[in-house]
Amino acid sequence: MPDSITPNGQSESPPVTPDVELDVQKLHSLPSEQQDLFLLTFLSDLVRHVQTLNNDALPTHQASIKKQLIIILNLSSPIPSRPIRETLGIVYAEIFARGSRSLLYESINELLDIINAGKAEKDLNNKHAAVVCLGRLLQTAGDSAVSLSGLVCNSLLKLLKHSQNHAGLRAAIYKALGRAVEGLGGSLDEHSAREVWKSARAAASNEKASLSQKTACYCLERLVSATVHFENANDFDALKTSVWRALECPVASVRHAAASTLASAFIKLFSDSESFSNSHKSTKGLRKGAAVIDGQEEIERPSSPASKKHAVSLSLNLHDILRTLASHYTKSSTTNRARAGIASCYRYTLLRLPEKVIEERYGVIANHLFNDILNHPTISYYRYRLLLSRRMVRAILDTAVGFKVLSGSAQLSAAQWLVNDVLKNFPQTLPDRREPPKQVIIAALNSLSNLLSCLGPAAGTLGDSCRETLLQVLQHTSYSVQIHVAYCLRALVLACPQQLLVCANSCMGFMMKNVSQLNESRLYQRRSFGYAAALAAVISTARALPLYGSVEVFSQVLSTATDLLKASSDTELRVSATQIQVAWTLIGGLMPLGPNFVKIHLSQLLLLWRNALPKPLTQNNATKRGSLEMSFLAHVRECALGALLVFLEYNGSLITTDGSKRIATMLQNTIAFQESVPAHRQPEEVAHRLTPALQLQDLVIMVQRRVLQCFTKLISLSHLEATGILSHSNLLSLAVIAFAEPPSPSDQSIELSIATSPSNFESLWELADNWGYGINGLVCGHRVEVLGHDRGRKVLEDIEIIMDEEEGLDDTLSTPVCRALEHDSLSLYLLGPLDSSTEVDPPPTQVVNAAIDLFAVVLPLQPQKVQEGSLEQLATLLTRPYSREPGKKAALCVNVATAILCTMVVANRETRYSPGKLATSSIEKIAGDVVQVSMFRRPSQQADLEQESIMHADPFVRTLGGEAIGRMCNLFGSPFTNSQVKQLVDTIVANRDPNIRAGCALALGCIHAQVGGMAAGFHLKTIVGVLLSLCNDPHPTVHFWAMQGLTKVADSAGLNYSGYVASTLGMLARLFTSDSHTEEAMSLATSNLELEYSTPLLVAKGIDSLINVLGPDLQDMRNERGLIEKLVNYFRCEESIHMVIEGSMCSSHLSLYTPSHLDFPDHVRNLQKGLRSAEERIRDISVDSLSDLVKRDVKGVFSASGSSLADDLWLVLDQHPDHTGIQHILQDWLHQTYDEDTIEWIERYQDVLSKTRAKPENINSKADKPAALPDLQDEEVAGFAAAAAAAQGDNAEGSLQGQEFLKWQTRSFAMSCLSRLISLISQAALPDQAIPAEVALQSKIADVIRMAFSASTANVVALRIWGLRIIDQILKLFGKTPDPDFLEASLLEQYQAQISSALTPAFAQDSSPELASEAINVCATFVATGIVTSVERMGRIFKLLVTGLESISETSASTSIGDLRVLSTNAQVMLRLSLLSAWAQLQIASTEQRYLQSIVEPYLARLTPFWLSSLQDFAKLRFEPDISSSLGGTSSGQNLNELYAALNREILLQFYEDTWLSLIDAIAILVDKDSGFVFDALDNRQSALASDSGTIEPAGKEISFREEPVAFFFILYGLAFEALVTQSRDNPILTLKVLQALQKILRPAVSGNAIYQDTVFDETMDILDRLALTEGLGIQNALIEITRSLALDHQAAESGVRREEKLSDDVEQLFELTRVMILILAGMIPTLGQSSSQQSRPHGSEAVALICTAMDALVDVADVFPTVIKSDLYACITNTFCSILACGTFQSTVVPSTFPTFKRFLQSIISFGKSHNVERLLRGCLWQFLQILMHAQRRDTEFSLPCAKNTLLAITILLTSVGNIFSPREELIIKALEEILSCLHDVGLAKVAANCVRSLLFTPSKTAPDEAIFRYLLPRLLHFLVDTSTEDPEHVRVVVSQVLASTVKTVPSGSRSILSAMIVPTLLQRATIEGSTVHEETAMRLLEIASADQAAFKGLVGRMGGEQRELLEIILRSQRGEGRQDQVDSDDVDKKPSIALRMDF
Repeated sequence: MPDSITPNGQSESPPVTPDVELDVQKLHSLPSEQQDLFLLTFLSDLVRHVQTLNNDALPTHQASIKKQLIIILNLSSPIPSRPIRETLGIVYAEIFARGSRSLLYESINELLDIINAGKAEKDLNNKHAAVVCLGRLLQTAGDSAVSLSGLVCNSLLKLLKHSQNHAGLRAAIYKALGRAVEGLGGSLDEHSAREVWKSARAAASNEKASLSQKTACYCLERLVSATVHFENANDFDALKTSVWRALECPVASVRHAAASTLASAFIKLFSDSESFSNSHKSTKGLRKGAAVIDGQEEIERPSSPASKKHAVSLSLNLHDILRTLASHYTKSSTTNRARAGIASCYRYTLLRLPEKVIEERYGVIANHLFNDILNHPTISYYRYRLLLSRRMVRAILDTAVGFKVLSGSAQLSAAQWLVNDVLKNFPQTLPDRREPPKQVIIAALNSLSNLLSCLGPAAGTLGDSCRETLLQVLQHTSYSVQIHVAYCLRALVLACPQQLLVCANSCMGFMMKNVSQLNESRLYQRRSFGYAAALAAVISTARALPLYGSVEVFSQVLSTATDLLKASSDTELRVSATQIQVAWTLIGGLMPLGPNFVKIHLSQLLLLWRNALPKPLTQNNATKRGSLEMSFLAHVRECALGALLVFLEYNGSLITTDGSKRIATMLQNTIAFQESVPAHRQPEEVAHRLTPALQLQDLVIMVQRRVLQCFTKLISLSHLEATGILSHSNLLSLAVIAFAEPPSPSDQSIELSIATSPSNFESLWELADNWGYGINGLVCGHRVEVLGHDRGRKVLEDIEIIMDEEEGLDDTLSTPVCRALEHDSLSLYLLGPLDSSTEVDPPPTQVVNAAIDLFAVVLPLQPQKVQEGSLEQLATLLTRPYSREPGKKAALCVNVATAILCTMVVANRETRYSPGKLATSSIEKIAGDVVQVSMFRRPSQQADLEQESIMHADPFVRTLGGEAIGRMCNLFGSPFTNSQVKQLVDTIVANRDPNIRAGCALALGCIHAQVGGMAAGFHLKTIVGVLLSLCNDPHPTVHFWAMQGLTKVADSAGLNYSGYVASTLGMLARLFTSDSHTEEAMSLATSNLELEYSTPLLVAKGIDSLINVLGPDLQDMRNERGLIEKLVNYFRCEESIHMVIEGSMCSSHLSLYTPSHLDFPDHVRNLQKGLRSAEERIRDISVDSLSDLVKRDVKGVFSASGSSLADDLWLVLDQHPDHTGIQHILQDWLHQTYDEDTIEWIERYQDVLSKTRAKPENINSKADKPAALPDLQDEEVAGFAAAAAAAQGDNAEGSLQGQEFLKWQTRSFAMSCLSRLISLISQAALPDQAIPAEVALQSKIADVIRMAFSASTANVVALRIWGLRIIDQILKLFGKTPDPDFLEASLLEQYQAQISSALTPAFAQDSSPELASEAINVCATFVATGIVTSVERMGRIFKLLVTGLESISETSASTSIGDLRVLSTNAQVMLRLSLLSAWAQLQIASTEQRYLQSIVEPYLARLTPFWLSSLQDFAKLRFEPDISSSLGGTSSGQNLNELYAALNREILLQFYEDTWLSLIDAIAILVDKDSGFVFDALDNRQSALASDSGTIEPAGKEISFREEPVAFFFILYGLAFEALVTQSRDNPILTLKVLQALQKILRPAVSGNAIYQDTVFDETMDILDRLALTEGLGIQNALIEITRSLALDHQAAESGVRREEKLSDDVEQLFELTRVMILILAGMIPTLGQSSSQQSRPHGSEAVALICTAMDALVDVADVFPTVIKSDLYACITNTFCSILACGTFQSTVVPSTFPTFKRFLQSIISFGKSHNVERLLRGCLWQFLQILMHAQRRDTEFSLPCAKNTLLAITILLTSVGNIFSPREELIIKALEEILSCLHDVGLAKVAANCVRSLLFTPSKTAPDEAIFRYLLPRLLHFLVDTSTEDPEHVRVVVSQVLASTVKTVPSGSRSILSAMIVPTLLQRATIEGSTVHEETAMRLLEIASADQAAFKGLVGRMGGEQRELLEIILRSQRGEGRQDQVDSDDVDKKPSIALRMDF
């Protein structure tokens, strides 16, 4: 059943739709436990039947459907349960919503008959179902049954009186009344309405059933919002009284219902007018309402004319609404629960008011919350109330209003209001503007921080004013205000990084000013710390903002801190305390900069800590010291320990074993000092306090907190051994005492002491004293924070309770402790990210938290005896009676349970801490006893063991104990698990107490969840059986926790649980249909418990677990799948949002496992509906499911949903810009369809950029425009900018007309997607043709540039960066594309003005270094692409490059380009490298773009030194050792950039790595041109080199270059070599680029002979060998080129001395180079490697080219070797050729390509000279060829025939090239000739053999071997012509005859007559044999012979006989008769070579 039965008005129903009828007889024949399931299944089929009926067909079936509904309602067995009742009501509503209403009155009367049937108890269940159906029916069709409204209301109210013992029925009646009122609306008569009103108000106030209260509030809400009878002051006051009482309910859902009711009343009565009359009447009503005594209901009197006369309609403005809520919130009698409910009412009201009102009245709302709530004495006087209220205000103002309601511009306006109207009023400067109180300032700062975080870079427009205001507020003397100001400054810096140095310098200046006046007043002391805290908070962000920090500022801060510490010894005590506090605060702020900064000063810092944490005083000295002095000593230690804690957090890697021992000694000294402090029973006088607000006891608590935290951090360092730290300290005892007997704070008020006295103690969690008897702050409800893997904590919240938490408003009610930022100033820079986690617990609670953490970390590391003693100590503490201190006992149980759980988490390796060892028998027993004592409150072994154990009634403690026991079983193994399971099962059997059973059930589930797998499989049957039994327990507590445990078991068991699926599924279905397991149960107690601990929710979670257990197997399980689908449909129909969430989760998993059984379009529509949901979890589930579907079938998803899904995705993303799930959906969609829907994607992004959302028409305060706007000087660009502004929200007129563009984060993501689209198209583009996506993009180029231009001129830097990045991509993709309309012009030339204008904001005052860098890249790309070739026409684009080059050439402290002034050193380096890289790109492009040569050439002499100096600086950062290794501190004369090189390295290396290759390429081009100044720079012959800082330094002082030819060679070579070593495996593309750069570096003009030095050459060859063996073809090709160049340029090759007999050492280097080539070939040629099974790589064109290149290189390098080596090398090359020839897969591609190289190789052998070795080598080669031919002639494989052909060709090449080497009588030659002749008879080889014969006979200069070959071939060829007995399959006799005839011309003239005398008779004999068919061809051959030598031919004819002469005449006459043929068949005669134009491109 879907979420709601949607109408199918347009769909056609089937021709015949049979009605669904209930078989009552079959129903009653089933067992009772199956009847509910049968009825549930029938209703599911009925719903599906109704769905299939359209609006036309439904009326005909309406009567039969109604009949079935009445039958079910009248059933006595089974009684309609909750899901059946709700489904019946939904069907009623559906059939009358879409069908005819002619049966409406009849249906209502039938339902009323059931309701009014009788008073017997057995009829109440049927009446319950009728009530639900009646409510649903009237909600849908009530407007058509107005006349029955009075009867309906009276009947329901009458039934209400008879249902006092049925809690669920009473709740259903009020729900039905509310639905009836909603359907009737204003038609409901006033009398009936007031009767319902009276009853509902009474129920909301006094009803004991929480569900009835909730539904009564729902009824009241409908009465208020749907009718007009209660719009007067009297009724409003009465409603308020009822709501105030309902808000006291402990159930959160009731409070939220009451809050929603009052919010609806506010919205109904709201009037935006501020008229005096309405306001006066409203105020009067409010006063009257306020006069009603709490706890008493207003007396109802009959109405009279007099009363009606005063019932004037009431209207409320915003002030009245806020004042009404605040008046009750600030009452001292109002409980914290009620305050949470009122906060919910605030949220509901503000979220329902029009956005226009909220945005215009943000100041009014904020001012009210600040002054009327937080600053009210009732709130501000009590610390817990204040912190609770502060959190609620933050949830209202920041989360609800600031994030959900306010748009981007409204957020900016709100931030401006906070700055201008609140914060700027401090200190008071104008008489009419009152100075805001402290609490108002803190609240405003919190809101401002939140808004800054939401705005991000968009807050840059108010950055300066915000900074100045915050620095002004920083003068406040309140510590809390100072901490919040510092936090706000940190948020400002993170949002606007440009403010970092400005804020730091300002804080530094103000701090030094106040520090210099410390002796004058305490005011300066307080201010000094405020500025120090702000400075520390700002500096701590520098590591996250590396481009905006400054080592000068960091060094200055550290120097100031050390100076203050030194000066503190000479000043007065309180002044000294301030100096020390300021100093250590500054040091703590520097620690987050990381080890690269801190290690330079490590020894100095350790010395400072040693001085601050000395050995303790003796006891006598301590008692003699006064309280003030002891406070000072404690203060010093606390400050020093705070800095030490931050040091350990961020710089733990610097600590050695010795250092850890020294730190441990310091901490031990502090512990001794703490123990020596005397206890003070009485409060100290203010005069004896170091700080008025802190007593000595508070300072000692703070010291104790720091000690415990430092010990935990120190032990957690993984690289240190904890043994040395633990050896001399009793940390376990310290920790146990700290959390078992925690110190109490000194600021406990009398009222709180009375409230928390033992006589008034009720629950530990409801205490409101911010201490809670020392309870830890790690437990908040069922959420437990344990030690995590990172700096944060791991949260355990597996237990889901229905609490309806509203944005954390009810979360704080689960703990007596509230967190705040000011509780620990270290939270400003210790906890990392800028979120709510920066709030920490109060110091006493932090002591307990730290003690628990320390206990958990240390206990597993201790010896066994120590572990046993500590656990025994805990057990002893738990068994103390604490009869007079029940709160302390409860807190102790929670702390011990938390400590054990955290210890088990550590021991189970769930954290980054060392797990140690706990698994011993004694430890197992003691630990188990401790947990069970904490859970069961079991007495110790010494007590009476027969005393009954009492299970702990606190569910939170049970959760802790259950999780701990589960981890114990996993840790201690099977024996312990067996004992625990047995003990828990026995306890369940022996005890009926629900708490005992609930705790044991949860423990069983946790055991299986933690042990899991096969280890827990032994107990699976037992655990499941027990839990299934407990799930049927009627007590809600038992069956809730049993089902929770069962869900854990199913989730952890996986497929092992499949055998229990059927029984579990049936049980869950029965429970779902049972009224005993729902909040609508008859019992009052059951209903109240079920409302909070919902069983249906756990049923849904259990079904989800079963779905995951079965997985894909569910497709084959028809019955189970059908039942699950029906239940899931019911879940999604529930009104509970939690049930809908679980139903959505189940549906998502079903779609994953059973896609074939899924209605895909309907599922997609449901997901789209969930996407629009306001509930975050439903939205996230829908997003995850959509993401899975999009990955599988993106087109199906979007075709099923239509275009609306895309719009929904963008709108949801706009509401939640950081939602990665939606981003992934859009990105996946793009990646799958970009090539087909390119135009659609561009239009889609254009729509997103111009999309608007509803926005108030009149906004009082508007966001300021950016300070620097583009300089649009010409009209064309200005018009273009105006047209483009709409796409980025910069159109002021559009804003005035009531439109608000999407948030900048959404637009930025759209721009990133557009950039990704262009990148994908660029990657897919082909070099020789345009792909469709590229053509589509080109057609939309104007729109793309318009979007990029508008983004580049937006008011957010992030958008500007994306705009320029897209312009750069467009320039690279279409820069050389001609305009299709004007081919002589570039496509992008018409957009030059827009591109130029887009660059202007990048150099404005509000720009950033990243933006300027992108702009520089765009400038270089534009100039290099050739869009414009004239400098004059390039305009400002090229001018920016020239200006930037001039700026880096000048010597100044900062770099400035345009109006942008860069202060940070790192940013200066980045811009400098960007400029140099841009010029280098121009230089590289000048090799192809000739016009660039004249442009770049004037600047080359200036650029080259900069390029080289940048490479030198890169080498320094990459290679030089840290300077800190030789320095113990800061030297006054030391260059700070060199001193902190390690800090800069991690920041700057990335910039250098992105540019150094282009710099090397540019220098290499100049080297090729032989530019003199380049070699001067490379040889370091210039007088000076410019460094990064702009100063002039002597060149070459850092590195000694010895006698190398080029001074910079080792720098260049080292960079390339290091990149190959470290990055080659990660980035093949980078490796190829580095190799290409290395090839340029290794040119002789640059490297000289340095590369051939032994050490350098050996290291080089090692890396080249590795690359040759591991990398791809492109890299191997580069390796071939490098090794060839190195070999040819080797000194052995350049010496020119022939070394026939003598070898030198450098020959080994040639061997190494050659080996690289052989390694590459061995990897490519299968037959060349050592293993015969080696597989060859794919041999495409790139592989063929690589083999040919390698063979060419081998042939070239062979000439370099000495003579004695060449023979062997030639043999290797010959073997390589033979291996290539023998490889089958090479025949079609590789072998033909290597023939030219083979011929060149043979020629080089000839030049080597004739010798015995050469002859033997060639003889072996010929023999190998013959063997290959012999093997190929077997025709074993498909490659045999091509191999034979290639082998014949290779033999021919060999014989024709080096045949003179052989002896004329060489047997191998004869054998080769025989093979060739034999191939004339072979199919497939005959033609190749004939051509080979031609080549052999046509040798131009015949040697003796050639003559021998000729003499051997001639007679055999003549015989071949006339021997018709042999086969001629390919008709090659024609070719042979032509060859023989042509041979006559090649022989000397004296021999022609003899040769002719042999050939002519043979031809005539062939003609005689073959007949006239060959006459024509023979005639041509004879004429060819005659033309060669006419005289010889004439003599030959004369010597012929008569028959021969007659035959000759016939043959020649046939030639004359036929004429000369113009065309010869290509199969018979070879064509002459010809050249034809290629037309197939």
